[in-house]
Amino acid sequence: MSKADNMLSILWLLQTGKRLTAKQLAEALEMNIRTVYRYIDALCASGVPIVADSGHNGGYSLLQPFTDAPLLFDLNEQKSLIHAAVFAQEAGYPFGEDLDRAIAKLKRYTNEEQRGAIERHSRGFDVILPPANPLLASMLQELEISVANEHTLIVDYQKNFHTEYQTRQIDPYGLVHWKATWYVVAFCHLRRDIRSFRVDRIGNMTRTDSTFQRPAMFSARQYFLSSLLSDADRQEKPISIKIIGRKQALNDLCGHWFLGRTLVERTHEEAHFQLDEQLVHTHVPHILLPFGKAIRVQEPSFLKDRLAAIAADLLHYYQST
Repeated sequence: MSKADNMLSILWLLQTGKRLTAKQLAEALEMNIRTVYRYIDALCASGVPIVADSGHNGGYSLLQPFTDAPLLFDLNEQKSLIHAAVFAQEAGYPFGEDLDRAIAKLKRYTNEEQRGAIERHSRGFDVILPPANPLLASMLQELEISVANEHTLIVDYQKNFHTEYQTRQIDPYGLVHWKATWYVVAFCHLRRDIRSFRVDRIGNMTRTDSTFQRPAMFSARQYFLSSLLSDADRQEKPISIKIIGRKQALNDLCGHWFLGRTLVERTHEEAHFQLDEQLVHTHVPHILLPFGKAIRVQEPSFLKDRLAAIAADLLHYYQST
């Protein structure tokens, strides 16, 4: 480990509140005792209030005010970080090895009581997402670094999985993970506008010597969501959709990534949405069909007719094949 990691390790061990000798610190960290003395001196020089007590029960300890510093995490904070790491790993977080080391360090340099509690809360806490593509890790790492350092990139991009790649010069503004897929939101020099690009459709990628400046207060998340909902945002005369049904079905319907953003009112037995009429003809029926008889459209009447027509068409299709 680096000098900084070793010094932090000593700090974590002392944070448990126990008085530890240089020999105990050396054995715990598998280092020479003289190295421990040097690191203790360096920590004291940097302002860490380490107290050295001599005698039979002597050793090193920290002053109480420092052990309560917000830099050190309590049990709930440690637990939340470990749970969040489970989500990140399942989503294909590109810095997985670094995350594993951080969590291992968090578990190692805490007291036994907290460590036991963390293990208890970690058991039975699992996340299942569609399998992440491990081949994207290195590309996501490069994109994250380029976003942070504002480096312009040259990428070969395969639009809509066409057979040929098109070379693009982009300024990456941010990464977005949506529905098990990674996207990079970037300014495209070819289109002279901001676009979102699926990372799994990027072939070769090269970092250039050019840099850019991200627009002030720009949010890749907000841009991405607004692009998904752009048709709904432009609605001029929204119409009402009222649906009744089973409680759980309505819960799922109101939690839908698209319909949930158009919810106007929700009661125990009914959900009221407002959308542009064109979307009600095109998108909404295909969202509602999987709910089957668990829901019933109250209005508009043309939506009921549209659902019936789609169901009838499917029936005819499968009966004729």
